[in-house]
Amino acid sequence: MSACRILKFVPRYGRRALLAGVVALSLSACDGGASDQDSRADYVPGKGGVGAIPVADRKPAPDISGGTTRGKSLDIADYKGKVVVLNVWGSTCGPCIAEAPDFAKVAKAVKGKGVAFVGINVGDAEKAQAVSFEERHKTPYPSLFDPTAKLLLRFPKGTLPVQAIPATIVLDRQGRPAARTLGALGQDELRGVIAPVVAEK
Repeated sequence: MSACRILKFVPRYGRRALLAGVVALSLSACDGGASDQDSRADYVPGKGGVGAIPVADRKPAPDISGGTTRGKSLDIADYKGKVVVLNVWGSTCGPCIAEAPDFAKVAKAVKGKGVAFVGINVGDAEKAQAVSFEERHKTPYPSLFDPTAKLLLRFPKGTLPVQAIPATIVLDRQGRPAARTLGALGQDELRGVIAPVVAEK
């Protein structure tokens, strides 16, 4: 079992800051069957770590903005009106590597259909590491560079666990978390998570 924990990827200089925010959380392994150790009160749990938030219970996502792995500025708020797929990954995480080709294929397939993909790269000390990963896997969408996982800590407890990757969260057209998955996803699984949110009117 692969133990892709956030702290494994966080550079030494950032570990103390991250630990201050997650000291109360137990670290869990990250693989296809990873389980959420946070509260899931807002989620209707499903199979394989997949959960959904009923429309009536959704709240706006926190401010998720900053610099990308390519040195550009990105703000998730600019994607309002589209379904947004946020994928949290690290360049040396085995399950992240495994799912990368499938995410690239699905992102290309839904481009222009009101769905946008955005990555959140955590733990890579240098942008060059993340860029190398993106080029190797032909990732067709931008990723925010978040080496100490500070962006993840902005999500309310139970929305997006900060202790394990990969993790994916789908925002509805109003910018609210609507679905969340833990662990690596294949193409069919990813499409299955996105489709119900896209179908919402």
